[in-house]
Amino acid sequence: MEVVVQLGFFIVLLTIGLLFGRANERKHFRELAELEETLRDIVVCNGRGRADEGAFRSGALVVGSVVIAEDYFKRVAAGLKSLIGGNLIAYESLLERGRREAIVRMKTEARQLGASVVVNVRLETASLSEDWSGRRPIFSAEFIAYGTALVPQTAS
Repeated sequence: MEVVVQLGFFIVLLTIGLLFGRANERKHFRELAELEETLRDIVVCNGRGRADEGAFRSGALVVGSVVIAEDYFKRVAAGLKSLIGGNLIAYESLLERGRREAIVRMKTEARQLGASVVVNVRLETASLSEDWSGRRPIFSAEFIAYGTALVPQTAS
């Protein structure tokens, strides 16, 4: 009987954690969408083409980085999903959030410089997980977006 109570308690806590985690993730996606909308006027491209040098006053490296870590409930959900195979949707959304947040931060830095375009944009991802305790490490990844911000001649 005690095992059933403990299992039931675990399932209740897991469900609560998943509900709060999903609500927090949805909130973060909404905030990202709002920030992306406010930065929509800054054009971002990965092209190496040379810009018309007369149209731009200066160029500067801009960088946006973020570290995103899994939570315990994503780990449990991914572990259960890995038993039967298929896409690990919990991790896919984590990676999407990281990429989008890094780009938003890069564009924010470009806006502070007065840039209208960021060219030669690159995205890098690095896994930061390490096993210090002998247990399975928590998955965390750093996302870095960088490029050259071009400030137009007309910018003040």
